[in-house]
Amino acid sequence: MSDATIIETARILLHPLSEAEARRIVEGDRGPGDRWAEGYPGDFDVAGARGFLDGVAAHGDPGVYRAYEIRRLADGVAIGGIGFHGPPDPAGVVTVGYGLVPAVRGHGYAAESLRALIDRAREAGATAVRGDADLGNLASGGPPRAKP
Repeated sequence: MSDATIIETARILLHPLSEAEARRIVEGDRGPGDRWAEGYPGDFDVAGARGFLDGVAAHGDPGVYRAYEIRRLADGVAIGGIGFHGPPDPAGVVTVGYGLVPAVRGHGYAAESLRALIDRAREAGATAVRGDADLGNLASGGPPRAKP
């Protein structure tokens, strides 16, 4: 998986998807060892995994700039996904998107994941990060909430 490694924070792991894992997400076919929360994979996760697979087919392994599964550190359950839409553009700008299963929204997991992914992008040489939020996702565009 080149230089893509697991990113660990206080409460989550960002697990870099392999091609086989991404195919299982696209197909909705849980494999042995996959621990998915109810509602995972959602439409966003499927689209992200499909984009990752298309990018690998067209350009090879993207290294750091790939799709990641968001897993709770406490139990290893996948609660969503986050990732880059591709490598940085010529100005060094990358775009990220993410999604969480409904049951865990509003608890700071997205913000924690995004901070960790931005740090990884910065370490890998990106100069700026753009977000890609669904217009219907008011929580992603609103003010930060207090952590539980």
